[in-house]
Amino acid sequence: MASMAKYVNDFKMSRMDLLIKMKEKAEWVWKETLFLHGLAPETRLASSLSDVEILTVLFYSGLMHYNPKLPFSDKRDRLIISKGHGSISMYPILADVGFFGLDELAKISQSDSLLGVIPDTLIPGYETINGSLGHGLGVACGMALALKRKGIDRRVFVLCGDGELNSGAMWEAIMLASFHCLDNLFVIVDNNKMSMLGYQKDILGLEPLEEKFSAFKWNSDVINGHNIEKIYETLNGLLNQRNGRPSVIIADTIKARGILQWENDELCHIRSLKAEEVKRLLKEKK
Repeated sequence: MASMAKYVNDFKMSRMDLLIKMKEKAEWVWKETLFLHGLAPETRLASSLSDVEILTVLFYSGLMHYNPKLPFSDKRDRLIISKGHGSISMYPILADVGFFGLDELAKISQSDSLLGVIPDTLIPGYETINGSLGHGLGVACGMALALKRKGIDRRVFVLCGDGELNSGAMWEAIMLASFHCLDNLFVIVDNNKMSMLGYQKDILGLEPLEEKFSAFKWNSDVINGHNIEKIYETLNGLLNQRNGRPSVIIADTIKARGILQWENDELCHIRSLKAEEVKRLLKEKK
């Protein structure tokens, strides 16, 4: 499949056509993510299905600047994947837009493959290894601050999970970002309301999450994280609102979206599908 970034930049696709194409891409990414799980059942499928539309908009909308042939170009925007284990859905996207070949997908978790069951910076398109969950935003703050100090007009995007917000390190980074007026920092919270072993509300309730970010002087929006149009419009609006504040999109999502028996299963994070279940689900999606 051809890179949507190429469509956007070379052919000046209309807004409506762009939204239609992104929806098609999201459906393809969902299927490819399921296929990869069939090859490597150790992958965290439930976490990777809640952020499909978020990653689709980041890579195919033309809003985030990147060059798959020069992954560390000074002209790129930075993308920090803080919920690394839950970003297997980014593998097919990276292959599709040209960071590596599509044939690499079928080799996932093999000894000669770039693609492990947990991402690594060996994979072109991944910027960092952030250590344990909760550290990605701090890394992103350092990047955003350095870019501002150097006068480089590039943005830093972060994808994190809501479970990471249980960590004090995240709130230290949230305070630091507003104190240093990092309006080149854009965070998307995959707010699927489940952590590894249960519902967030039963572990460490975060609500009202939008008010918490607002209290720390962040631009904050709550949206449907599976609505391609809403993600695109909200992100585009925030990118054009450089008011000295960092920005966050709280994207309400469904963990394991599309696998009905898992969507209300608080332990879906650690579950795997059998090969015949993967085949059945892919057949149903045709």
